[in-house]
Amino acid sequence: MLILAFDTATDVATSALVDDGEVLGERTSRAVTLLEDVDALLRQAGKHTRDVGALAVGVGPGSFTGVRIGLSTARGLALALGFPVAGVSTLDALAAGAPGAVPVIDARRREVFVPGGVLAPGDVEVERGRTYVGSGAVRYRDLLEAAGADIPPDGDERHVPRARFHAQLARDFRPAEQIEPLYLRVPDADRTRL
Repeated sequence: MLILAFDTATDVATSALVDDGEVLGERTSRAVTLLEDVDALLRQAGKHTRDVGALAVGVGPGSFTGVRIGLSTARGLALALGFPVAGVSTLDALAAGAPGAVPVIDARRREVFVPGGVLAPGDVEVERGRTYVGSGAVRYRDLLEAAGADIPPDGDERHVPRARFHAQLARDFRPAEQIEPLYLRVPDADRTRL
């Protein structure tokens, strides 16, 4: 099955076209160019939207705006073209790209998203010698390395939740409106209601 996958939850948006496990194309850019990237992937692979069997979308955690862009794009494409959709955790996709590593996504506000929740970077329980990847690992490199973490160089591709892994992890395809974002905290705009 031909799967179109993308994630816009972090500062680096990723998209991929995967056919029965074979990556036909993959791009990294920004969320604002997602539809251009999708179009380019299809053209480069010689495929059309009618060839796509399903969508896999990153549901976060990450930037609220980024997660919304990805989900709204997935819902729009799915509803217009009749695709089923699977939501994939951005943390899970990041971990799939670096087996054995701990994914750490910058949550801003001096916090990080890690498996299990949101923490201050100093509260991350670091296992000495274990690899930590993601935008949060890069941003808080000094703190995490001082605690014993092994963090790849900043430009290492393991720091990006590659869309090919979203396609690989995609399960439970369903109607687009049933896919929910993975928010681990209240959005900044809603903090006044607390």
